[in-house]
Amino acid sequence: MLYHLLVPFAKKHILFNLFNYITFRVAGAAVTALLVAFVLGPWIIRQLRERKVGQVIRAEGPASHHGKRGTPTMGGLIIMLATVVPTVLWARLDTRYVLVAVVSTLWMGAIGFMDDYLKIVRGNPQGLVARWKLAGQVSFGLALGIFLVLWPFVPGFATYTQVPLFKYWFLALPWPFYIAFVTFVVTASSNSVNLTDGLDGLAAGLTAIAAASFVVFAYVFGRADWSRFLGIMYLNGAGELAIFCAALAGAALGFLWFNAHPAQVIMGDTGALAIGGALGSVAIMLKAEFLLLIAGGVFVAETLSVMIQVYVYRWNRRRYGKEYADAHKVFRMAPLHHHFEKLGWAEPQVVMRFYILGVLCAAIALATLKVR
Repeated sequence: MLYHLLVPFAKKHILFNLFNYITFRVAGAAVTALLVAFVLGPWIIRQLRERKVGQVIRAEGPASHHGKRGTPTMGGLIIMLATVVPTVLWARLDTRYVLVAVVSTLWMGAIGFMDDYLKIVRGNPQGLVARWKLAGQVSFGLALGIFLVLWPFVPGFATYTQVPLFKYWFLALPWPFYIAFVTFVVTASSNSVNLTDGLDGLAAGLTAIAAASFVVFAYVFGRADWSRFLGIMYLNGAGELAIFCAALAGAALGFLWFNAHPAQVIMGDTGALAIGGALGSVAIMLKAEFLLLIAGGVFVAETLSVMIQVYVYRWNRRRYGKEYADAHKVFRMAPLHHHFEKLGWAEPQVVMRFYILGVLCAAIALATLKVR
């Protein structure tokens, strides 16, 4: 919005010319996101507390988590507002990249909001029925996949995705498989963040790290000179996604201010699904799905731990019975962060070490830009 309002005055005063630069607007979006979170956070937390929108704790969860019962949840509203408002202010709104990113955040956030509302406000322990939640995620993935096939950002490369470590090496998929691939990425990304959101500050901090890395990816992919130098696909207009990612990173850090241990608020499915949908859609539009797999390595590990735990448990129960399966679990508890809690690690210790791993994963992903 500010770009469209102020750039026309660039010839009258050099100050307005700053809004032509993506780097300036990236910084503006990040700072604005922090301020929005700091200003709206206390008010939203107070409203949630007054309405008794408190966290529900599983009886089988770690004993240390029982003290979290009643902590205001649905705090993902803070993240959504602190992401969307700065994006609308600082990004160019005439690019489809930005519009798709905002829609994905709102769509997935709405699904999470319905789940939290039914679970906490209406007292339905199941929340939104799993098949309906999945249907909402899949429907957006299908819609996005079809949209990108029919109206590609890069004509002739609609169903391509970039392969890391190789210059100008793309994986071309038949359009039905590409639509299925997009659907999988969006759904898996949103659920991965949701599974990771089990400790105070964990998902928020990892989101900030992953989003910050995608600020770099979006900026580089959106520059013809840098794309040519690094041997990657040039995506005209993709640089505006750097502003969205900066807003997401700033929103996550602003939320972390209130979500750090001991948490004053929990993001709930409202925030987790919105974040996952945002990261997934950005990676898809940048044709950097494999980079998301690397940069979001901790999210991937958390998801794999659940899949492995469930598969092995069911296999053992089918072959040897429930008693054997209970005694031979791969992890003491899944997702992975609970496994380390069961090993005796303190919650802040797990979170900080996962942050370190998150930074390492992001650094590896960034390094693949040059290591080709």
